[in-house]
Amino acid sequence: MSKKKEKAEKAEPETVAEPGAVLDCNGEPVTQFVTSEATRERQKPMKRKVYERELTKLSIELVKMQEWVRDAGMKVVVIFEGRDAAGKGGAIKRITAPMNPRYARVVALGIPTEREKTQWYFQRYVAHLPAAGELVFFDRSWYNRAGVERVMGFCTEAEYREFLRSCPEYERMLVRSGITLIKYWFSVSDEIQEHRFQERLEDPTKRWKLSPMDLEARRRWVEYSKAKDEMFQYTDIKQAPWYVVNADVKRHARLNCIAHLLSLIPYEDLTPEPLELPPRQEDTGYIRPPFTDQTFVPDVYHAGCK
Repeated sequence: MSKKKEKAEKAEPETVAEPGAVLDCNGEPVTQFVTSEATRERQKPMKRKVYERELTKLSIELVKMQEWVRDAGMKVVVIFEGRDAAGKGGAIKRITAPMNPRYARVVALGIPTEREKTQWYFQRYVAHLPAAGELVFFDRSWYNRAGVERVMGFCTEAEYREFLRSCPEYERMLVRSGITLIKYWFSVSDEIQEHRFQERLEDPTKRWKLSPMDLEARRRWVEYSKAKDEMFQYTDIKQAPWYVVNADVKRHARLNCIAHLLSLIPYEDLTPEPLELPPRQEDTGYIRPPFTDQTFVPDVYHAGCK
């Protein structure tokens, strides 16, 4: 038997994707349930070079998508929920980094004031909803009531039950008003969360991300799991379903979330045509004040730094 024929027989059969199948970065169909061996392989972080290459591609598409949202007058709300240290903030940063901040903003509200506590629960969030041509990204949202408030006892049983009844209708009302509502839950394993908490404890630049509340939330891991499951049971509605992001590997989670977000908003390329740079105004003899009249920032960092 010739070597060519032997190699052809040993070669694995080419995978043919079914119509409408979602393909991964290698052009292979994405499977929701895979073997443990394949799972371990996929959990290895992709190389930084590959990550940055793909992030650059997706960033260009995000700019196109935002231009389409502006031109079409769409109103887009994207909610990011999940466990502490699941990577929500990092994903939001990568999504908004290439966007025009005049039309894309992040909402991360603190604890409600005494006045806000007396308002209709959804009232303080309504003030941040988008106008035409805008995208709003909620880094945690009205789902605080079904999560931290429920587990930590910051709301009554009656308030919690009322939220579960009201939230689906509230979101349907937003959708009927013309808002595109997208909800992401970043899912992270117990082991990965503990590892990230340890990183934050050791890194002074990240220590602010940890609070006594976060540590108490970790202690109540099972209670949060129950709260999340019940929340999904009531609020995973057809008009605004939950999308779960596997967030154990941050690079994968960011790229997967961005790619999915782009797939939910049908857009066209409205990139403006390149502009021609006009010639600079001619010097008419104007004499500028001396540099010594200005206060400069000291050049602490320069090319000679070792």
